[in-house]
Amino acid sequence: MTTRWLAPEEQRAWRAYIAASHLLEDAIDRQLQQEAGMPHLYYSILANLSEAPDRRLRMTDLAERTKITRSRLTYAVTRLEKDGAVRREGCPSDKRGSIAVLTDDGMALLERTAPGHVETVRATLFDHLTPEQVGQLEEIFAGVARGLQGDDPQAAPDDVPWRRRSSGPCA
Repeated sequence: MTTRWLAPEEQRAWRAYIAASHLLEDAIDRQLQQEAGMPHLYYSILANLSEAPDRRLRMTDLAERTKITRSRLTYAVTRLEKDGAVRREGCPSDKRGSIAVLTDDGMALLERTAPGHVETVRATLFDHLTPEQVGQLEEIFAGVARGLQGDDPQAAPDDVPWRRRSSGPCA
């Protein structure tokens, strides 16, 4: 197989992406650590739960939404449970299933932290882009995400570690 080396413009784009993504993640993590004592991943878990019906999601669905492995999610949720931000419940219809629930304390933490987080995202990313570039950024990364996950959400669930079929909603 012949290696398809990156063209100079692709190499520059790749390195710019790597630098920007590392710098953005570092800035966001620093802000969240300073304001809430949590990494960006934990904030993402709380935010996803806050947007879910009744502030609850099956752990497998939360893993898929946050794009992390189930074992990494379990570790993070355990930590958030210790802090009182999340609680876990069993799934009545599937004894193997587990549900993560955002507590009132977790919601209050998210509401206190969100303004600083949004300001950091705005200052580090969106303030440097034109409205046209924002649309292009969305289009570019939505296309990349579709390519990495596959267009069909039911296709090849084991190809992506966080994509696992759940047994359906917990009743």
